[in-house]
Amino acid sequence: MMMRALFMALVMAVATPAFADPDTAKADDEKTETRPVPDPVMFESKHSGVFGGQKIAYHVEAGETYIANEEGDPAASLFTLSYIRDNAGADRPVTFVFNGGPGSASVWLNLGLLGPKRVEVASDADADDGAAPYSLVDNEQSMLNVTDLVFIDPVGTGYSRVVGDGENADYWNEDGDASSIAEFIRIWITKHKRWNAPKYLAGESFGTTRAAYLANELTTGDVDIALNGIVLISQALDYEGSTSVDDNVYSYITYLPSMAAAAQYHGKAGQGIAQADFLGEARAFARDEYGPALLKGDRLSPDERAHIRDRLAYFTGLDPVYIERSSLRILMPRFQKELLRDKGLALGRLDGRYAGDEADDIAETPEDDAASYFVSSAYSALMNQYLSTDLGVEMDRPYMVSSSEAGSQWDFDDKAEGESWEPHYVNVGRQLTTAMRHNTALKVMVASGYYDLICPFFDAEITFGRYGIPQDRVALTYYQGGHMMYLNDGARDALSTDIRTFYSGKLKDARPD
Repeated sequence: MMMRALFMALVMAVATPAFADPDTAKADDEKTETRPVPDPVMFESKHSGVFGGQKIAYHVEAGETYIANEEGDPAASLFTLSYIRDNAGADRPVTFVFNGGPGSASVWLNLGLLGPKRVEVASDADADDGAAPYSLVDNEQSMLNVTDLVFIDPVGTGYSRVVGDGENADYWNEDGDASSIAEFIRIWITKHKRWNAPKYLAGESFGTTRAAYLANELTTGDVDIALNGIVLISQALDYEGSTSVDDNVYSYITYLPSMAAAAQYHGKAGQGIAQADFLGEARAFARDEYGPALLKGDRLSPDERAHIRDRLAYFTGLDPVYIERSSLRILMPRFQKELLRDKGLALGRLDGRYAGDEADDIAETPEDDAASYFVSSAYSALMNQYLSTDLGVEMDRPYMVSSSEAGSQWDFDDKAEGESWEPHYVNVGRQLTTAMRHNTALKVMVASGYYDLICPFFDAEITFGRYGIPQDRVALTYYQGGHMMYLNDGARDALSTDIRTFYSGKLKDARPD
């Protein structure tokens, strides 16, 4: 779900032949042929439910909004789901929601946490979703009693696509993504007369990256749209802290407390110690001892090396011999495979509570992510069923829950036109800072799961202590789950309560001292 790699392309010039092959010329013509622009579709339906203890009558607008190019012609179609309380006044809050990837539709936050319906999966991560039939239940914790909800599927996800002269490449990058979603928000609040309503963003994973640069776009772009708040679930603002690869010294530090949390959960470390105390020890060790030791590298004395090795074994539950052979550097994919190797199980990456039984028990890393395939079939099936039955949506193309094409072809090159570019980790921390300092009413909630092995909670703490982000307007919160912490019933209850508290302006930061 999280796209991690930054690519550098080697472009080769090819001479054009004097006489082009007719078939080649025909193919080139087809590539540049303008796509048809059919009329946008919109499906409307009425519903009611009990949310946050209140009975709410609401209607749903499920359909397309066209985004124009510089020439004013439709170039992209964004398919969105708007849940709008009946007789909502002009000052009723509205929240614009998206997931991540890049390449993921908004199904996860819709049917997992915020929307009026919820997919039911095993809360304790002890069973996969199997095969149909699955259960779609009423979500009494939906935020519809607090805010209208608009779920956005970016280009290439859900039913959203390019039209006319639009190209995917126009939108599969930061500028195109930000400008298209910002334009949609402008169109939506104009159509629904909500310019003076409180406005929020909610994103998960890469959706938090998107939320940061979108907030900056809304604040500094041609049309100034001030936000009241942003909910960041499993934040990914600085990819250096959430990219576990060789030689990224910083990531060994940020991931260590998450390894400790997973090891304790599976009974491999920290037994008999309260979680808060054990993770407090892990944070302190990572920051005060492990980091400096990594910077010393091979110049550690034998005694220093042995001390670090034994402490790593204490926190991770891994064999000291394995840690020694790893040069005191444990990549997260290796940890996933090694922790429960004696049981023939590999930990999930999105959520370390999950453990999958893989065929290759001697492989270095997992073949797939159990935390993903344990739940994805249910979400895919029920999203399609919900659209067609409850919402009456009829489309002639598949609903793309996750687009591998969008993920693999996303352009992370953020240079301005005409400037040179050297590959670096994605980092939108300063963009969030700009948005918050231009708009002193903007507040941010950051939700992290202890067992998230891709966007570690310790990285959130470090990231939000840097980049000049106003500390008095940020609240960090923690949950007994992973990347999608709302899969766990208790975590979902706590998260829903905290979001409501955040909207009321009373949520407090929960970072340890």
